Amino acid sequence: MSAPAVSVHVRVVAFVVGAASLGTEIAVARLLAPYFGASTIVWANTIAIVLLALALGYRFGGRVADRDPTLHGLSRLVLAAAVWLAAVPFLARPFLDAAVIALDRISAGAAIGSLAAVLVLAAGPVLLLGAVSPYAVRLAVTRLEDTGTIAGRVYAVSTAGSLVGTFAAALLLIPFAGTHRTFLAFALALALVALPSWPRTAALAAIAIAVLLALPPGAIRSDRGGARVLYETETPYQYARVILTADGSRLLELNEGLAVHSVYRPGSYLTGNYWDDFLAAPLAALGRPPARIAILGNAGGTVARAYGHFLPSTRIDAVELDGRLTWIARRYFDLHAPHLRLITADARPFLRATASRYDAIFLDAYRQPYVPFYLATREFFALTRVRLDAAGILVVNVGHPAGSAALERTLTATLRTVFPTVLRDPVTATNTLLIAADRAAPARLRAVATTLPGPLRPLARRLARRLAAPLSGGGVLTDDRAPVEWLIDRSILQYAARAR
Repeated sequence: MSAPAVSVHVRVVAFVVGAASLGTEIAVARLLAPYFGASTIVWANTIAIVLLALALGYRFGGRVADRDPTLHGLSRLVLAAAVWLAAVPFLARPFLDAAVIALDRISAGAAIGSLAAVLVLAAGPVLLLGAVSPYAVRLAVTRLEDTGTIAGRVYAVSTAGSLVGTFAAALLLIPFAGTHRTFLAFALALALVALPSWPRTAALAAIAIAVLLALPPGAIRSDRGGARVLYETETPYQYARVILTADGSRLLELNEGLAVHSVYRPGSYLTGNYWDDFLAAPLAALGRPPARIAILGNAGGTVARAYGHFLPSTRIDAVELDGRLTWIARRYFDLHAPHLRLITADARPFLRATASRYDAIFLDAYRQPYVPFYLATREFFALTRVRLDAAGILVVNVGHPAGSAALERTLTATLRTVFPTVLRDPVTATNTLLIAADRAAPARLRAVATTLPGPLRPLARRLARRLAAPLSGGGVLTDDRAPVEWLIDRSILQYAARAR
């Protein structure tokens, strides 16, 4: 192969490898989401391990290139990376299933789990991809005085490939082909650029990967014991699945599946869980059922559906960031109500843009184990108060590890900087509702419980008995400083220590 042909081939390899490197990083984060979530901690672990693997790859590639400065040597690395990358989605499910079970036994958080998962699944192929850049520079340089120019060109081409790979993975491959096929698509591209140097081996690898691409991927996560998966999908924001339990109930799980986000029980509008309390809590401040509510984090629509049945005159703005969840709510969770408006938007931008005022705002947008920090700050709660009528009420669902109150204390302290009255409803061992208003009292709830439909009256009385003064302590979260991931990881570690 002539020198110009070598240079062109090297640049093509550098471009494709750059695309595969960043595309793999995006795909790995999505691969982990059903097991460990998609929090800042998980992303930090993914980026850190990818950077470490690339750094080791640069060092390794430089040494190998000096020993064997040939296109065959370069393509051997690319082909090995292609095969390893193609294996990742097939190794991931059994490994991650086993890892989650093992980590659950020691109550390890997503920080530890995701770090180990990225290290095992992604570090190897990314290291090989990182080795390509110095190897490519070594081959492209023909005159010592051109070393800087050639190195700059190779790294510019590789970075351009990284840009293309990032957008291709995030905007095209993952949304339309899925995470499983995203790995295979990048692996196929790598095998194809190795063809000129390894025609037979690379062709066999490319054919095998193409066949795997054509096969339907298996279930992302295995069924629960005694339950089966009715539907699962990767949305632009998260992994979601609908579980059918032995008693005929349907459960909505998101990402790592540590919490159930919506429940549908055939023939019933009550769940026996925290969602029911949203039906009665507004009476503690309003003294009557709310005329208009906003549900921030509608998910499968459990609360909206119950309002439509028991309090059909209530106007409902159900806000959900992920439009696919709204489709799931209609298809699998019987979501309907007479005055229901379904809105696809992020909660905080929606509140900032709307001119509506509400009797009650329900915040149920926290995803376990981590919460979106911008929905937990003093500035956000101040915005909710602006959107409430004078006697309006904010109800916040706080999920937490059993026996841990750190997150609740912090959110309470933050709420009290905005609302004169904050009460707590310890509805389950892992869910506390925080009720914030200008004025709210259990006595008012008891006094007007009889105005509710029959099935809600005992619910309201039980809620009135549980309502208590807020917990003290905790720091105030702001838009500038809201270390919610560290707060929750510390809670998980403390829970693990108690369990031992």
